[in-house]
Amino acid sequence: MRSLQYSVRYIFPLLLMALLAACSVNVHKDKSGEDKKVDIDTPLGGIHVSNDADARDVGIAVYPGATPVQKNDGDDNKSANVNISSGYFRLKVVALEYHSEDAPEKVLAFYKKELKRYGDVLECHTSKHGNASVELSKDDSQDNSKELKCEGDGGKNIELKVGTRDKQHVVSIEPDGKGSKFALVFVQTRGQETI
Repeated sequence: MRSLQYSVRYIFPLLLMALLAACSVNVHKDKSGEDKKVDIDTPLGGIHVSNDADARDVGIAVYPGATPVQKNDGDDNKSANVNISSGYFRLKVVALEYHSEDAPEKVLAFYKKELKRYGDVLECHTSKHGNASVELSKDDSQDNSKELKCEGDGGKNIELKVGTRDKQHVVSIEPDGKGSKFALVFVQTRGQETI
């Protein structure tokens, strides 16, 4: 037993170093030198992060006349396309943020119609600002249902959800001055044929 403990103590760090040596990291920068895309590949899986997402990646049309919300530095849009995969787990998240001069009610009506092509649309109300709440399936969860639910508190910001916990489209809409700010989000987790 003692020799097994010594073997594990010395073999595990060697295996870890071998895995790290097989790791590949690629960082692509934009013209201002900011990270635009990061790809990390290991023998156990990969992580790919980019801020080059567009509405086709989300599968939801952009509200007519809406403009992308810019990051604080003003160079890039607020968007993300994240893919994490291994033999055991997959997660894809695509998120985009936009602004419209139109009132939230008009944006809401557009997206209720737009999301119907994916199924029944759930309308949730929350007071959270600036983010869409996304539910993921949990293997250890006592709630084995894949059904999406509202977790809002009755506020004036609206989230429209359609799909299941494994594959969902979410639109989060909130007032922004006389107009609206909204986020388009697509999430897909392990168990789907394509990610």
